Amino acid sequence: MERSASIERNTNETQIQLTFDVDGEGQSKLETGVPFMTHMLDLFAKHGQFNLTVNANGDTEVDDHHTTEDIGICLGQALREALGDKRGIKRYGNAFVPMDEALAQVVVDLSNRPHLEMRAEIPGQKVGTFDTELVHEFLWKLALEARMNLHVIVHYGKNTHHMIEAVFKALGRALDEATTIDPRIKGVPSTKGML
Repeated sequence: MERSASIERNTNETQIQLTFDVDGEGQSKLETGVPFMTHMLDLFAKHGQFNLTVNANGDTEVDDHHTTEDIGICLGQALREALGDKRGIKRYGNAFVPMDEALAQVVVDLSNRPHLEMRAEIPGQKVGTFDTELVHEFLWKLALEARMNLHVIVHYGKNTHHMIEAVFKALGRALDEATTIDPRIKGVPSTKGML
């Protein structure tokens, strides 16, 4: 069964086409208009072994907020659609990723209950032209639309770029684990009988 989805979102602020393949090879084709976000999504796809295509046009002359937020919305919707009823998946994923002096941990539960818990003291307000507060915005919209529990902990770090990069690598790896099909699991991994 092919686990992939394509999402299109058009607003007065952004126009986004996104395709997400859970069982990919870590390949990405990204045109976001937000260079730092492009870099982070490339890392996410590579470390999650996902295939991800994003073509986004947004009002980046204002700032990167709307484009970053709406990519998070589209990616969350695509992940949820691609997983369908979630039969046979591991459901939970946990990954630690070091990036030089920084250490990030991401823990996910594909529970159908959206929640973001983020514990990170990001030292810089910007990386290049990118506002670092948008990392939280992206992750919250991703968790909301994918309807997953997403816990992000940056245990320590000094370099803003390293800390955020570790988060996105860990996100890819945690989701890779959570979406993996486990042949021992019959049906949906929940005593409720559904997710």
